[in-house]
Amino acid sequence: MLPSLVYVGMDIAKATLDLHALSTPAQSRQFANNPAGHRTLVRWLQGLGCVHVVCEASGGYERSVVLALQQAPLAVSVVNPRQARDFARAQGRLAKTDQLDAQVLAEFGQRLQPAATPVLSVAQRQLVELVARRQQVQQLRIAEHNRLEHTTHPAVRRQVQRHLRGLERQLEQLDAWITELVQAEPVLAHKVARLCEVVGVGRITAVVLLATMPELGALNRGQAAALVGVAPFNRDSGPRRGHRLIGGGRSVARRALYMAALVAAFSNPRFQVFYQRLIAAGKAPKVALVAVMRKLIILLNQLLKNPEFQLT
Repeated sequence: MLPSLVYVGMDIAKATLDLHALSTPAQSRQFANNPAGHRTLVRWLQGLGCVHVVCEASGGYERSVVLALQQAPLAVSVVNPRQARDFARAQGRLAKTDQLDAQVLAEFGQRLQPAATPVLSVAQRQLVELVARRQQVQQLRIAEHNRLEHTTHPAVRRQVQRHLRGLERQLEQLDAWITELVQAEPVLAHKVARLCEVVGVGRITAVVLLATMPELGALNRGQAAALVGVAPFNRDSGPRRGHRLIGGGRSVARRALYMAALVAAFSNPRFQVFYQRLIAAGKAPKVALVAVMRKLIILLNQLLKNPEFQLT
């Protein structure tokens, strides 16, 4: 007989990790969120038998402990905090403490059985950090450009302009580091080249999609669209038929896909005909563009999923 699977909820704080295991009997423990605490945590989890740990994304505080668990190796799922909170509210559980959150996460795992978070290679983890930093610098640059537009004091304008030049240099350096990393990893380089076969998808867009959607190439059509947040959802009730709206998904990937779809809708024959047909049918330009985004991410997923797939 297969050993019974024990779901363990883990609430992550900056300094501590609160655990609740749905074992027999149920157990609750707390560990330090540092390398020594991670080692003790792994030993405790291994003593429980076959376990599946469920935790929330916690602004980066989860990364080191998730990596330690995956290297153990132990199954771990990093879930959306909103989903876990909605799960608790659906049961009328409004109180919130670290131990209660750990218990909710354990029950969330047992009832919904989320898929284990993919294990990233060293190169993939580095790419994620580089892309995240690039997004941060871009946001800083946009903010400084907006400030400069309304700044009149000469000294303050010079200071903002110096900061902008520094941010431009940082972007150039980050792009160079990303290029070096991609070139040094044959698998990654192949995936980037494969995505760039599609007119409208540039190197940076391909890199951002691979960093924010490591599952790309292992999804079905609906999963690919939902993961990036371009799958339309019905809004119907009784005889009323509401507008279908998109929602959720990974915002950074969606922004990168939007720019690629914007180019593809006017420059890629495959998508240009599709876009113009929707416009001729009376669809609003933004609705038609979202449809292009959905069609584009499905195509990109297929390109990575099927090495023999050829663009025509």
